Formats: sequence, structure tokens, C-alpha cells
Amino acid sequence: MGARDLPGASRDADAELIRVLYEEHSAVLWAYCVRFTDDPGRAQDVVQEVFLRAWRHLPQLNVQDTPLRPWLLAVARNLLTDLHRAETARPVHVEDERALAAVPARDELDRAVQSWHVAAAMDKLSTEHREVLFHAHWLGHSVSETAAVLGVPPGTVKSRTYYAVRALRLALEEMGT
Repeated sequence: MGARDLPGASRDADAELIRVLYEEHSAVLWAYCVRFTDDPGRAQDVVQEVFLRAWRHLPQLNVQDTPLRPWLLAVARNLLTDLHRAETARPVHVEDERALAAVPARDELDRAVQSWHVAAAMDKLSTEHREVLFHAHWLGHSVSETAAVLGVPPGTVKSRTYYAVRALRLALEEMGT
């Protein structure tokens, strides 16, 4: 009969039991965790969490009848699995600012590919359609400004813009974009 089985067993007995378990099993648990983490500090964190969970579950553990090492190793394995899943779910942290600045963001890559497709489709348009789209959409000119630059009436700018956008859409669809 252990100290935990006596009536009136206190938290001191629980603390002593955890201390004894730690002395018996911590080195094995730590070595087990280091094999998976490759980081002694992180392995020690996992071992500490294992013994914290053991302390929380002392009433359910039968210390005298069952060897605790398999239970402790199973808890460590579960914690290591959770740790691995959490790390793979998050993006990699980069410390080097120059390397980080050199890597384009996903939005930038998408925008670059999209602009290549639009440029290739624009090459398929007539000169008049390219000019009106360039002034109206790229430079952001109004209908009257575009008409003044191109030397055509505003109604012509409106109709050319309408047909240029339709032709651009068709060219993009033909390209599979």
C-alpha cells in the first residue's frame, strides 16, 4: 500500500510520487523526445508537460499495479505528434529580412502571371483597341481625356472601349485564362 492509498494522503505525497517518477523516467523520456525534436530544450518542455499531465491524472493511475513508463511514453508521443502537427500547420518563420524580402508573396506571383496573360491577349487586339484600353484603364484617363489624346470623339472612345474589352475577354478565354 503506497502513500496515496492511505486515508488523508496529501498533496505532499502526490508531489513526492511525481518526484520519484521523474527521477526514474525523465532521462528515458527526454532521450525519446530528443530523437523526434532534435532540440534538447524542446524535448525538455515535452518531458515537463508529460509529468504535469501525470500529476493531473494521479487519481486515475494505479501506480502499484501498472508500470507507468508505457503510459508516460504514450503521452510523450501524443504531445510530439501534436507539436509536429502544429508546426506543419504554420508557415516557416524566417529571421533573415533580406531573404524574406527576396521571396515574392503569392499575390505578387499571381499578379505577375495574370499580367503576362493580359499582355499576351493585348497583343492579339487591334492598335485602336490597345490604345483605348491603355489610356482608359492603364493610365486611368476619362473618356474626354482619352478622346483628346487620341483625337477622336468621346462616343468613339466609348464604343472602342466596349468592343476592346469584349475582344480582350475573348482573347483571354481562347488562351484558357
